[in-house]
Amino acid sequence: MRAVRMTAPGVLEQLEVPTPTPGPGEVLLAVGAVGVCHCDLHILDAPAGRFPTPMTLGHETAGTVDMVGAGVSGWSPGDPAAVYGVIGCGACRACLRGWENRCRRAPPGGIGLSRDGGLAEYLVVPASRLLPVGDLPLTQAATLTEAGLAPYHAVEVARPALRPGTWCVVIGIGGLGHMAVQILAATTAVRIIAVDTDVAALDLATRVGAHQVVRAGPEAAERIREVIGPTSDGADVVIDCVGVDATLTTAATVVATGGRLLLVGRGGGTLPVRAVADASPTLPREAGVEVPFRGTRAELEEVIALGRLGLLAAEVQTFPLDRAPEAHDLLRRGEIHGRAVVVP
Repeated sequence: MRAVRMTAPGVLEQLEVPTPTPGPGEVLLAVGAVGVCHCDLHILDAPAGRFPTPMTLGHETAGTVDMVGAGVSGWSPGDPAAVYGVIGCGACRACLRGWENRCRRAPPGGIGLSRDGGLAEYLVVPASRLLPVGDLPLTQAATLTEAGLAPYHAVEVARPALRPGTWCVVIGIGGLGHMAVQILAATTAVRIIAVDTDVAALDLATRVGAHQVVRAGPEAAERIREVIGPTSDGADVVIDCVGVDATLTTAATVVATGGRLLLVGRGGGTLPVRAVADASPTLPREAGVEVPFRGTRAELEEVIALGRLGLLAAEVQTFPLDRAPEAHDLLRRGEIHGRAVVVP
């Protein structure tokens, strides 16, 4: 079969490799769609030894069951499914409560991150990682497993603060951000402000539910405060889907006293925290900063339900498997609007 593999740090190649065979408790999935994520770029850019090589990338995957291994029940050839890619230890307190994304023993990783992923014609996965998607197009189902799940989990973490009539700022309207706007619009009654450098991204944000848009830049924080109004000291929740120094500075500047700042993007920026007694702290009083990671299987089931109801849909740009390296290059250059999806 064909697979797109990282053969060395920074090197992505299409190769011919043996088609895997499912073992006990496993399923062979005929891959139908794979989302391309900035995490893939972080893996490619990591120093030698940080990730295994060679490794097939792709951690946003959906497809149809091709073959089931011994002991697998509930799945038959032809069934469409999405892959929940997180694999915890299964034994720590977090895993036992269903929070595999908080596993305390296994390193952060999983399918397409620390073991072979979906950028191939076939993928072997534990049957426990599959969720049914019904008639949802596989190009949509794939994006929901990360681009939908990560912001949904962030919204769940912040939900107590997302009261009707409050303000939420979403920074970065890319693969994650445009899904975050839709999730907020579908599951809350908050007012949504979308922030991005790109006019096309802001237009997309308006189409999918943002109430106001602000162009990112040195004056973004001032514009956000003008939108919220003079009686407020900031946004109740800020979701940063980029995570670079500039966006983190904006996020810390506009979050309200007692507000919540969620760092969903992994852009490598820093958020200094200075504890001072005067009026110039880096974060307001009682503000909370959290770093949500992906989400739970139960949350992915809910995300898939939103997709099947037509309340959550990714803006996708598709590529055949042999153009997967090109899709990664376009993502690196900021030329993908929404989500790039490889269709083997």
